[in-house]
Amino acid sequence: MNETEILALLQKYQEGTLSDVDKDKLEAWYLHKASNSNLQLSELELEKSYEYLKSKLPLHQEAKVIRIWPRVAVAASMALLLGTGLFYFTKPKEQPIQLAEKPLEIAPGGNRGILTLSNGKQIVLADISAKDTIAKEGKQAEVTIKMSANGVITYVINPNAEAPKVAANSFNTLSTPTGGQYNIVLADGTKVFLNAVSSIKYPTQFNGNQRVVELEGEAYFEVAKDRTKPFIVKSGNQAIEVLGTHFNVHAYDNEAVVKTTLLEGSVAVTHKNQKAILKPGQQSNVSDNFNKIAIREVDTEAAIAWKNGRFKFDNADLKTVMRQLERWYGIKVEYRGDVSEVTFNGGTFRNKNLSEVLKVLELSNIKFKVEGKTIIVDP
Repeated sequence: MNETEILALLQKYQEGTLSDVDKDKLEAWYLHKASNSNLQLSELELEKSYEYLKSKLPLHQEAKVIRIWPRVAVAASMALLLGTGLFYFTKPKEQPIQLAEKPLEIAPGGNRGILTLSNGKQIVLADISAKDTIAKEGKQAEVTIKMSANGVITYVINPNAEAPKVAANSFNTLSTPTGGQYNIVLADGTKVFLNAVSSIKYPTQFNGNQRVVELEGEAYFEVAKDRTKPFIVKSGNQAIEVLGTHFNVHAYDNEAVVKTTLLEGSVAVTHKNQKAILKPGQQSNVSDNFNKIAIREVDTEAAIAWKNGRFKFDNADLKTVMRQLERWYGIKVEYRGDVSEVTFNGGTFRNKNLSEVLKVLELSNIKFKVEGKTIIVDP
């Protein structure tokens, strides 16, 4: 019998609907499993186990079974762990077979976002079909907001619209919830990849001599080149100025340090009265607790792994890792004991269920217990 058939028989037995023929089948399977077990019981335990099994599941050909017992490894109390470990025999008062509750799988995040227009209207992007015109902005509908075939928000300036006499900017905000990410192409052609629990505020078209956006959370930028109009990203007390380049900004409120990682080109990072120029492969760290902007060489793949659908940990401390999981899986983490010395290297894919990610982390001898959407960490 295969595992599915056995599970069906066990279910019938638990419900009291097992036929005599099925009892014989289950008896034969049980004796086979018991005979091949590595576990051992004393003769007294074997006798008690057999009597218990007989009282709950009538066995035929008792004499033959009795002769087998001295050679079997376990009796009715042995755990019969099938593929998923759902069913097992035990010795409670009334329920010889129990169905062990399997924790609910916590699924990964996906493309989810909310677009807030200049008039305050909010649009849930998951409700929009590809290639739809979402909205128009400007007094003369100079800008059309669309969703492309691959689900990216784009801003298209109408070349035939008459330019307003006063070039006032109107602003939109793209935000992502817990377990959400979204991509957008701004009016100048700049591509922005927005991570979970983040938001970016930007003009619907870039009037004036600068292209200024405001970021909370994390985003990866591929800035369209325009040497006459610098692109500026503001995050709290930090400002990043570029002319056209690729970089990542990690600026969550619950993180102590704002990190800017440069992949190509050049960026100027300003924090309070200080300024630093980054080269490709470098990362700046700024904090109100730092006396100056710290610059270090980093693994850029780790910094943008989230954009490429991965978790990649480069000597990352446990709490930093778990904050990433909180944002992506919508979980709450509780710690039992000191985890300050625990670090991780390696990674996995972001499209995995949480249980699979935790298995990877457990390779570093950390234990996790899942209670609903709360993860208890025991070092």
